[in-house]
Amino acid sequence: MTVKSPNPIDIHVGARVRMRRFLLGMSQSKLAEQLGVTFQQVQKYEKGMSRISASRLQAIANVLGVPVGFFFEAIVDHAHQETDPLSDVLDASLLTQDGVALNKAFVRIRSAKVRRSIVELVKLLADDGETSFASRSIDADFRGLRSN
Repeated sequence: MTVKSPNPIDIHVGARVRMRRFLLGMSQSKLAEQLGVTFQQVQKYEKGMSRISASRLQAIANVLGVPVGFFFEAIVDHAHQETDPLSDVLDASLLTQDGVALNKAFVRIRSAKVRRSIVELVKLLADDGETSFASRSIDADFRGLRSN
């Protein structure tokens, strides 16, 4: 017997359910309760292991306060997705609690200069600590911010 892997569209829809639930700060148990299913079933939906029926997707959309089309936004050509792992970066960043917390905090920063400095710092950290002109620029920006 062969194990069937989830359909990429089911995985995408489940990831969008999870992302929206995270953004609302809702637990899987709370969503499950609202839908009349177990939290394990919500886990299966979010992983794409169980396909979500049209009526269930409408119920999920109602609970999460989004139109059904939300779950299909940003679907990429799956052949292209394999060659471009960063094609869905936004969704990926919102699929973790840290990503959600970072995004929520970031949008509350009023200073454009501070936001740009943070973006440059994160880029620098993501480059495995490679030193560059950008790092010297960031150091200068943060020194300037501390003196304000």
